[in-house]
Amino acid sequence: MPRSVSHDQNFKNLILDYPREALAFFAEEEAKAIPRQLALGSERHRYLAFDYLACVLAATPAERYLDSDNLVARLNLPNMKWTPEQKVDIYAEAMKGLLALEPDIEKRIKYLDFVDIYSGLSDAERQLYESRYPQESTAMTGLAERLRTEGMQQGMQQGMQQGMQQGRHEGVEGTLRKQIELKFGDVPAWADERLAQASDEQLDAWVARIITADSLDALFTEQ
Repeated sequence: MPRSVSHDQNFKNLILDYPREALAFFAEEEAKAIPRQLALGSERHRYLAFDYLACVLAATPAERYLDSDNLVARLNLPNMKWTPEQKVDIYAEAMKGLLALEPDIEKRIKYLDFVDIYSGLSDAERQLYESRYPQESTAMTGLAERLRTEGMQQGMQQGMQQGMQQGRHEGVEGTLRKQIELKFGDVPAWADERLAQASDEQLDAWVARIITADSLDALFTEQ
């Protein structure tokens, strides 16, 4: 894989977003499947046991689902069994499925990343895809651009929020230092360290307490 992948979270999201499609795909032909069992216990006692159905994507032929109207199946085409020569076409069919079966733009953007992660196209393969499937490539480029733009906007908003929080913290700390100097004189090293390591909550508590505190020890004593 081109990067670290959280498979549990990826597939959890997929199942939560498309529960019916996931059940139809992962539990296909349930009657023919051989249940497997997990058990917790010892030779004498069994404390917990349940059956589960195994779906081995890497052993599932991708050809069976190239034209599937099940979006979960189409999104998982890159995880199925195919030859190296089919890689670009498999990616294309997954993207076609996403465009055709998912009308919601936000979910298209969300699962564009899912397909990209599990396909892992090289630069050469991506160029081949763009030349072989220009229409789908253009649509996906638009989604990717929107994804990048929204990511940048979100990052800017988070940065502004963090900056505001940091600014407030520094402002409260500076005000408290001035109050300490006015009431008790120079700030000793130990008190300076406490102030530098304080949380927002601690600073707020000390600002309120300095009015009645008769010493630095009393100010910094946890109540």
